This record gives sequence, structure tokens and C-alpha cells, in this order.
Amino acid sequence: MTVNEIFSAPIFLAPMAGVTDSAFRSIVRELIPNFSPPRSNLMFAEMVSCNGIHFRNEKTLAMLQTLESERPIAMQIFGSDSKICAEAAKFVEDLGTAAVIDFNLGCPAPKIVKNGEGSALMKNPKLVGEIFSAIRKVVTLPISAKIRLGFDEEHLNAVEIAKVLEDSGVDFIAVHGRTRQQFYSGAANWVEIAKVKAAVKIPVIANGDVKDFDSLDKIFEVTKADGVMVGRAAQGNPFIIGNLLNYFLTGKKNPPPTLEVKAKVMRRHFEKLISLKGEHVAIREMRSHAAWYTKGLTGGAELRNKFNRAATVDEFEEIFQLLSL
Repeated sequence: MTVNEIFSAPIFLAPMAGVTDSAFRSIVRELIPNFSPPRSNLMFAEMVSCNGIHFRNEKTLAMLQTLESERPIAMQIFGSDSKICAEAAKFVEDLGTAAVIDFNLGCPAPKIVKNGEGSALMKNPKLVGEIFSAIRKVVTLPISAKIRLGFDEEHLNAVEIAKVLEDSGVDFIAVHGRTRQQFYSGAANWVEIAKVKAAVKIPVIANGDVKDFDSLDKIFEVTKADGVMVGRAAQGNPFIIGNLLNYFLTGKKNPPPTLEVKAKVMRRHFEKLISLKGEHVAIREMRSHAAWYTKGLTGGAELRNKFNRAATVDEFEEIFQLLSL
């Protein structure tokens, strides 16, 4: 998949740990309309540890397994040792299922930052250059990176990091418009993303606070980005990527899904989770997804209580049927 092909459908689902697994990604894919000429929207997978790949950790390797129906896919890795990162990137490429190798420089989780990984790398441009130069030497697939504006407000160095990435052979970058210090609080700073876009020649994806058609228009207007990545607004709303992409390409605004349609998608999502992870794990994870799906609905609190009490597949099915009435 070439970079031009990637940006022919420039609305992307952000990688979110514990949310955008194979089940969710494949549901999002099913809800994207068919376009003429065809557009292959790229999915981004949850981040996977380079160290986990290096030591062949069973759970880590399981996260690299993808469904053919969700491809093309960008597999996101994270680490801080350039040699191990390059080895992991090559391992992922050799699996033959990834269209892009993506690298995480933005995760704010304390346990990740403590290890000098994720957004902690924003403080070390030299190491960033070493990691990506090492990856570029062994990988032929397109390489991308997801960054933040900086580690904190006193160190807004996204432009510097973006230039390092470009010089190291990265093909495109995604910029979350917050610092690590902010985590996900406050408003995303789209003006700072615009500075990154103006500073590099490679494509830039803008990320942060895109939740509807108006915010999509606004972020493109402010940042002049080549694409947009949607994160938390997709939780419980797998329709959003297809709807925003359809609007971007055709100008048509799809109405919100009816409760019946939403119930049908929830059921399909649950079935995929069962197929991939078994009933026990699927029930536990679907409770979290159900909380997002029902947010803002009339009687949503009661529905969430029902889902939280449901302990069997049949009990979940009863709630889905209730929603379909």
C-alpha cells in the first residue's frame, strides 16, 4: 500500500489500547461505505511491545494476529532500544499482514513513560532518530509515527521531533494536539499541529477533539493536515469513521444510527468478541463497550446497569432484543 493510497481515504481510527482490537476494527470496516473509485481505509492496531516481540511473549504475539476483513492495517509498536525496535519492526513486516509499521511516541500511561517509552521519547530527539533510522534500514513497508505536542507545555517540541522523523525516513506522522502532561484533558491545540504540518514535507495526520462533521471541517481548516485521526469519539460509535469519510469524499452527512441499527451492531460486535476471545472475556469486555454505546441514550443509565449485571450470552441477547423493539 503506497502513501498516496493511504491518504486517498484520510479519516483514520486511532489506536486505543483495550478498545480498538480486531473485533472493533472489523466492525468499523464493515460500516465504511464502498466508494467509486475504491478507497482502502487504513486501520491502526493497538500498540504492541517491541520487548514483548523480542522475548516472544505469548500475549504480545497474539496481539499481532489480525483478521483479513480488517486489513489494510497499520501495526503499532513501542519501545526505546533501537536495536530491539528494529528487530520487532522487521518481525512484524515478515508476518506479511501489515500495510504500515507505526511507532508510538505518544502514549502518556505512567508505566510506559516510566520505562522511557511512548511520550517519554519526546524528551530525547537523538534517541528518536536512532530508533527510526534503525527501523528504516530493515523495513521496506511505509513507516509512520504517532507523536504529541511535547512532554509538557514548557517543552513543545513536536516540530523538532517531526523533522527528526522526516530525516530518519518516516513516511508520515500523526500528531495528537496535547502534551503528555495533559493526558486527554483540555482542548487539543490544533494551531500547534499546523506548525508541524508547515515544517515538514511528509503527510501529517491531525488528531484530537474530532467528534462530528463540524469539528472535522474545522481541524482541516486550522491545521491544513493531510488526514485526520479519530480516537475517543469512536468509543461506542464505530459508525463515525465511515460517516466522516463519506462526508469528506461526497459532502453527504449521514444521520445518526437508529437504536435498532445500534443494537444490531452491538450484537455483531459481541459475536466477534466471543469468536475471537471466548465467552468469558467477551462478556467482560462488552460491558465496557456497552457503556460507551449507550452513553447519551434515553434510559442509558438503566441499560448500563442491565449490561453490568448480565453474566451470560443469553442475558446479553435479551438486552439487545429489548433495544431492537
